Amino acid sequence: MGSVSTFFFFLLLIITLFSQCQSLPFKKTYIVHMKDHDKPTVYPTHHDWYSSTLQSLSISTDSDDIDSDPFLYSYTTAYNGFAASLNEQQAKTLLQNDAVLGIYEDTLYHLHTTRTPQFLGLETETGLWEGHRTQELDQASHDVIIGVLDTGVWPESLSFNDNGLPQIPTRWRGACENAPDFNSSVCNRKLIGARSFSRGFHMASGYGKGDKDKEIVSPRDSDGHGTHTASTAAGSHIGNASFLGYAAGTARGMAPQARVAAYKVCWTDGCFASDILAGMDRAIQDGVDVLSLSLGGGSAPYFHDTIAIGAFAAVERGIFVSCSAGNSGPTKASLANVAPWIMTVGAGTLDRDFPAYATLGNKKRFSGVSLYSGKGMGNKPVSLVYFKGSNSNQSASICLAGSLNPDLVRGKVVICDRGINARVEKGKVVKEAGGIGMILANTVASGEELVADSHLLPAVAVGRIVGDEIREYVSSDYNPTALLSFGGTVLNVRPSPVVAAFSSRGPNMITKEILKPDVIGPGVNILAAWSEAVGPSGLVEDTRKTQFNIMSGTSMSCPHISGLAALLKAAHPTWSPSAIKSALMTTAYIHDNSKSPLRDAADRSFSTPWAHGAGHVNPQKALSPGLVYDASTRDYITFLCSLNYNPEQIQLIVKRRGVNCTRKFSNPGQLNYPSFSIVFSGKRVVRYTRILTNVGEAGSVYNVVADGPSTVGITVKPSRLVFEKVGERKRYTVTFVSKKGAGAVRNGFGSILWSNAQHQVRSPVAFAWTNL
Repeated sequence: MGSVSTFFFFLLLIITLFSQCQSLPFKKTYIVHMKDHDKPTVYPTHHDWYSSTLQSLSISTDSDDIDSDPFLYSYTTAYNGFAASLNEQQAKTLLQNDAVLGIYEDTLYHLHTTRTPQFLGLETETGLWEGHRTQELDQASHDVIIGVLDTGVWPESLSFNDNGLPQIPTRWRGACENAPDFNSSVCNRKLIGARSFSRGFHMASGYGKGDKDKEIVSPRDSDGHGTHTASTAAGSHIGNASFLGYAAGTARGMAPQARVAAYKVCWTDGCFASDILAGMDRAIQDGVDVLSLSLGGGSAPYFHDTIAIGAFAAVERGIFVSCSAGNSGPTKASLANVAPWIMTVGAGTLDRDFPAYATLGNKKRFSGVSLYSGKGMGNKPVSLVYFKGSNSNQSASICLAGSLNPDLVRGKVVICDRGINARVEKGKVVKEAGGIGMILANTVASGEELVADSHLLPAVAVGRIVGDEIREYVSSDYNPTALLSFGGTVLNVRPSPVVAAFSSRGPNMITKEILKPDVIGPGVNILAAWSEAVGPSGLVEDTRKTQFNIMSGTSMSCPHISGLAALLKAAHPTWSPSAIKSALMTTAYIHDNSKSPLRDAADRSFSTPWAHGAGHVNPQKALSPGLVYDASTRDYITFLCSLNYNPEQIQLIVKRRGVNCTRKFSNPGQLNYPSFSIVFSGKRVVRYTRILTNVGEAGSVYNVVADGPSTVGITVKPSRLVFEKVGERKRYTVTFVSKKGAGAVRNGFGSILWSNAQHQVRSPVAFAWTNL
């Protein structure tokens, strides 16, 4: 009887404690947007005003809160407002304040995780780059600063050596922070800034309550991603670079003479909007010329998109902003970072590969890829197993942790279907179960795309078609065997580039009249510097240390474009961010090295502008584009007005009150953008006007050629443009007419090409039919 009483006593105690926990005010990070111009004169600074506003909530009465100060950040340039730790009631109370424009919960974003310069034509025997002497361009690049918002930096990497660089530009206002594992003295004339922003991460992860405390608040990169992206954008020349013998050669960034500033905004759990905004805010104040963000989340209206809001402030100050498009391809409408003032970058392949082979017991030999660097399997075939998905053990076919029976796996090669868990983790699962090799086989979801990885055991990745054939062999042979072998590095692969299957795709669902992505750049199997705090696979069990690593993702293509933008900024310091974007877009190419239209790795079909945008960047031609489509902050505001946002929503983005929307486009697609997205919705005629600015030679004459599907009539007036002076602007109008019966077709593609003997200025066109 006593034991029963004891049981009910403890049960009552547990219920009481649980109800008390439930009644405690749960706190989250909120970003508070203030009406900046409403600051009372009694407050010397906006920070003082924000602090007073926060104190009005009597937050200090929460005596058992672990956070002594709920105030996380004060934003001044990228945003008007602050970030604070609040409970739901405090957030509601604060929203009633007349000076508060809006309050938003913190958002979690994620990372979009030596041959490249040669592939892009940045290494030439003549020493000339389309009329610009390399020495002169290098000299000009010394004054260009690229800010990289990522996981920090490994400053000891040779990619950040400052040999031959002059003194840091005097306009630079940035700094290198000291931390327990980061001495500011490790910065130099190449790596000129290093800061970290972690308050949003700490608030979300319960800093002071567990394992997250082990992550030191420091600009040092313990992940590798930030070091990789920063060195891709502007790493110094490093001879004899390779990853465990793969991709041997000279490693260098796109703008090897430019400066780098690292802003660590991404941590164990990801990248929180409050930290990203703080990093952008500081980078703008520090004086960067280019911002590179290889991260993102889902698409959202621009007034709810932290990166879009921060990027607007940057572009307004002449800073070029490059962002990754995301790794959610080949699913349609999967893009991130689609604001028209952002350069949205997809990913393509290089003309380099890392072949590996699976030879089966039936004497068939299949090709795949791998970055395995160990001693291999030897020369003797071993048993091959595949645990076909079933209701009882579906996880074994994809090699989830704990899904493989060691008695069935030991000493064998295991086929693992791609998907759900990380590719390198599958290899770890096989190895822990006693397997000695793995064939990583694509399914329908990943198609024919191959991404090489540095597995912990011999492993070969193969496409869906080959994977299906190997799976069929295992199910039909009474004693299936396999032998895996590795072919090192192969160059001059054809066709290339190919659009990566993982690269996120259009159409742009936030503004269908703006075509995204903008361009693609190298993003598959990219060699760049690496953090020595983590093994190349990123697995805890991987104790290997490497100075370089090979990675894939739009995270890798984004810093390529950031570096190229820095070069264009050096060559043309008066160009606006939109002019630089236009030059990169209108000179991009849409044919691979076999003279065929670009293909899609997902199914080997021809790619479309929804996958590759304007095409693959061509830096030599971008330096001298002939004509550019320029756009000002005023143009972007007119664009926002055309989206029918209310004044408060527009104020959230442009950070100024009293925005006058008496001038707005009849259609968002009227923005002077270097590409076209035509949506036939309830009407058969769409007419856009564009303005071209001559940045080429005086006396230039251009003629136009319009191309499109047979279901659309295209008329351009005038069809000939004469520019008497450099800097002269000329207007043209293009009319698109959907022909009768076109409703049966849902989409199509074409182009508008202005050209003369020296230049080709090409704009892609996407067509979509809805509700006709």
